[in-house]
Amino acid sequence: MNRVTVCIGLLFILALALSLPGWLQKEEIIPISQTEEAWIPNYQAKKMRSTLYDKTGKINHQVFAEYMENYDLLGFTLFKQPEYLLFSQTEHPWQVNAQEGTLYEDQRLQFENDVEIKSLNKDGYVQTIRTSFVEINLIDKTMTSDQAVEIIGPNYVINSNGFTVSLETQKYELLDHVKTVYQPSSQD
Repeated sequence: MNRVTVCIGLLFILALALSLPGWLQKEEIIPISQTEEAWIPNYQAKKMRSTLYDKTGKINHQVFAEYMENYDLLGFTLFKQPEYLLFSQTEHPWQVNAQEGTLYEDQRLQFENDVEIKSLNKDGYVQTIRTSFVEINLIDKTMTSDQAVEIIGPNYVINSNGFTVSLETQKYELLDHVKTVYQPSSQD
């Protein structure tokens, strides 16, 4: 072998030796939710309206919002000033208003700040529920809160620190009852 061939061979081996650690090093895998892309909404809407139906074609729920952002990679949708209409097997829906709302992939809704839940059944036992936070499970049609709650009916007001409600069975469970004020209607 001549000197040129030996020099080229040594340079090749040296270059290989220097680049080998880079090839053997494991590539750092960054989860997609931690990237900046995840914090960019997939789509946005102003004055949004949407109606979702169940498998039988009946309205499941409707949503109206001043502003909405969907984050597909993170698995949630944000709403500003949402108004949700929740339909159950009963004839009358429930209307939920709040300053902010979040819908998660697992069909949970969380409403925060000035939450007001109204029964659109004028003859119902419960007419209005007010709280600062409520979580609604759209699959089993339940509402829960661990915050101060005011439940208003035709002749009463109930204050509690938290509650659980089944929209299907209309059963209410107070987690920490504080006070009830009952004022019977006067018979004229």
